[in-house]
Amino acid sequence: MVKKLVVKKLKTVGKDSQLSATIRESAQQIWLAGLGAFAKAQEEGNKVFDALIREGEAIQKRTRKVTEDKVTEMASKATGTWDKLEQVFESRVARSLNSLGVPTKDDVAQLARRVAELKAEVEKLNGKAKLAAPKAAAPKVVKPRKAAAPRARAAAKAAPAAKAAE
Repeated sequence: MVKKLVVKKLKTVGKDSQLSATIRESAQQIWLAGLGAFAKAQEEGNKVFDALIREGEAIQKRTRKVTEDKVTEMASKATGTWDKLEQVFESRVARSLNSLGVPTKDDVAQLARRVAELKAEVEKLNGKAKLAAPKAAAPKVVKPRKAAAPRARAAAKAAPAAKAAE
């Protein structure tokens, strides 16, 4: 009986060792498949990562272009609105100043041109008058006499005192 048990046990161990070998072999294959999957994922992951970067850059460029177009469009609309607002403001200010009698820039420019024309006419007339009129003799300078000098000095001193009294 012991013999039978040992033989039976040996047969079972033989079967167990086959099962165990099959399990070890399967585990080894699973391990190798996992390593292969990891290597493939790592290799493909870099490719996928690079592809995602390229796609992100392309989307960013498209988005930036659309955004710039919208900003330009809105800026042009805002500029048009500001121009209209500025024109309305300027016309209202001009009407207010006109009602107060304040001359405009154009009025002042027109007056400046007219003054320049009149100045030119006056210079022409003065030029003709100088040519037509004989030269007048230079006025004589009269020197005060010595006796009059003390009186002139006294009068010069009295002038500031008279002004102060006023």
